[in-house]
Amino acid sequence: MNKPMILIVEDDDLQYEVYEDALSDFELKRVTTGRDALASIAARQPNLVILDHILDEGEHGLDYLPELKELVPHVPIILVSGALEVQQQMMALQGPRRAHYAIDKPVDLKELKKTIETALKECGETEVLKGFEALERSKRIDAEFLFSRSTDRLSRQTEIRRRVADSKTRPNISALAREFRVARRTIIRDLQELIRRGELKPEVFPKWEQPGDHDDEE
Repeated sequence: MNKPMILIVEDDDLQYEVYEDALSDFELKRVTTGRDALASIAARQPNLVILDHILDEGEHGLDYLPELKELVPHVPIILVSGALEVQQQMMALQGPRRAHYAIDKPVDLKELKKTIETALKECGETEVLKGFEALERSKRIDAEFLFSRSTDRLSRQTEIRRRVADSKTRPNISALAREFRVARRTIIRDLQELIRRGELKPEVFPKWEQPGDHDDEE
């Protein structure tokens, strides 16, 4: 099997040598600036990016994070820095164009390896698949909710029709609303739908009756 490819955006030679020794199980590609990182990703998409904050030519890795995420939105990015404040790290981990993880320098290699293992397992294609699955679940939940609401409405309208059809007085909207635990306008809409379908006579609820008009006294 091909080794996962990690793009390391790091200008410090000694730090990169540490990565080379610790990450020998991976294919490593190194660049020293954010601009080179963008060019490298455009040529070949990595499985993961280790992005240092302080880069060559005075660049800051955090400034390139939005562009990197634009190119590879689901490739996990591990932001590495000893120069960022806690608030800056938190901001880098938020929003749609965010880093997936942030690690302080000096780098704890055990923490780095564990983070890489987690990132490769939970991000990338897996993250995309989970997103689709969550979307499908939400659609099912929405469909079940709408079906439930429709069933409740039909059941309520059936009961209202049974009570109102032979009544000699206009229906008491407020009383029905309290009984069925819905708003008055919902009962009024039910009555209007029943009349429109021909299940109630129009005189049961005259057209001039609007939400906000007074009901009969209970």
